[in-house]
Amino acid sequence: MMQSVLRLLYPPQCLTCDALVEQEHALCADCWQGAHFITGLVCDCCGVPLPGEETEEVLCDDCMVIARPWTRGRAAFLYSETGRKLVLALKHGDRTDLAPPAARWLAQAASDLISDKTLLIPVPLHWRRRVHRRYNQSAEMARALAQVTGAPYRPDMLERRTVTRSLDGLTREARFEVLSGTIEVQRGKEVEVAGKDVLLIDDVMTSGATLAACAEALNGAGAANVNVAVLARVAKET
Repeated sequence: MMQSVLRLLYPPQCLTCDALVEQEHALCADCWQGAHFITGLVCDCCGVPLPGEETEEVLCDDCMVIARPWTRGRAAFLYSETGRKLVLALKHGDRTDLAPPAARWLAQAASDLISDKTLLIPVPLHWRRRVHRRYNQSAEMARALAQVTGAPYRPDMLERRTVTRSLDGLTREARFEVLSGTIEVQRGKEVEVAGKDVLLIDDVMTSGATLAACAEALNGAGAANVNVAVLARVAKET
């Protein structure tokens, strides 16, 4: 009864606008249309959509020339329109309520990369930025994904020991140079990674430099296999 009254007083709204929707944590028709969910053929390494029909383990042009220190990758939607709004709201807008729906989309996109033995590890924030922002958006998504999938979650496995400059506007090469060696496995936690399958969680992938720095640290600690999953993927316009 009380829940029905609350729904009458506070009807559910779209996650990205003020439009009314039928259920909590949903998108209205317009925002759903602007959420370019990635389906069909994708690069098996970075999750970017590709033209053509579904086949086995195809790679995009970038992943054929860039040595990725992870095995496979998936993304829920493109970083544009609704996808971009959701990422920015989660990252900078105190919208931690977006983590549960983000986790559901990630669980669907990365279903073939997750088992109940997969360690879910978020990309870390430097402690200064975490204090300023008050939360790590990647950790919020990873925690919600653990609840959805039952996979174990290790929020503090990786440590970003250096505050790096903003990567906005930098070339791919500059991004990799800035982030090289800045992320490490927490001292004493290497044994928790050794021999394990890991799924790295982040909000958005552009060049892959941040994910590469994390994957290199996990590989150095003896992880058996590292995959990546992001909420949104930046893709070149065609």
